[in-house]
Amino acid sequence: MTNRVKGKIALVTGAASRPGIGYSCAERLAKEGATVYLTDINKEGLDEAVKKINSAGGNAIGIIHDVASEGDWDTVFNQIKKDHGRIDILINNAGIAMLGTLDELTPASYHKQIDINMNSVYYGTQRAISLMREIGEGGAIVSMSSIVGLKGFAGCYAYAASKGGVRLMQKTAALETAKDNIRINTVHPGMIDTNIQNDAKRDNAEFYEAVAASVPMGRFGTADEVANLVLFLASDEAVYITGGEFVIDGGMTA
Repeated sequence: MTNRVKGKIALVTGAASRPGIGYSCAERLAKEGATVYLTDINKEGLDEAVKKINSAGGNAIGIIHDVASEGDWDTVFNQIKKDHGRIDILINNAGIAMLGTLDELTPASYHKQIDINMNSVYYGTQRAISLMREIGEGGAIVSMSSIVGLKGFAGCYAYAASKGGVRLMQKTAALETAKDNIRINTVHPGMIDTNIQNDAKRDNAEFYEAVAASVPMGRFGTADEVANLVLFLASDEAVYITGGEFVIDGGMTA
């Protein structure tokens, strides 16, 4: 299937890391016909990601962007509005995980995870809704939560708070925008092979082997598998789906 989002203007945050969910989402959207704005704080990785997508025939633009900064969000949306006057798809993907027990959690670590994982979704969603309503043709917003946003996991206090917050924030936004034909959903990955996970696995091989063995499907998922779900939710194939939470975890939460 091709051209599932042809002519759409899309924004994907946290899109520089490869392999990574954000990059895979941007790549899939571009392959299916969207003009895709990739944002990240990593300029070198962002430049490489944009180059790779464009060399494959896609249309990608990179913008340096700290998702915890309201000013940076204004810069990104001003650029998109100047270039195209509209946005059709927002993928709130950027995020971090700083794991540890509650006793070990510092205020700085707590606030950083809340700012990047949750507050950024507020900033982006609010601005996307405003521009989508101005144009009056609806749109799709997909925000990355986690299975940690659905149930408790030891060592994930701030991360769980941020991802659980994203889940309920976006359900509320979905109810407020359904009449505008703006669809808002969350995706909840389990253990996914990404650049960040691969770095961690090298330092904790035995732990990650045990985690993989605990997944009913016997392996970690891939960023491309998550991107396939995101593409569906962003496309008109999901035109009657809003306020949903979509788990992709190989059966971990079954």
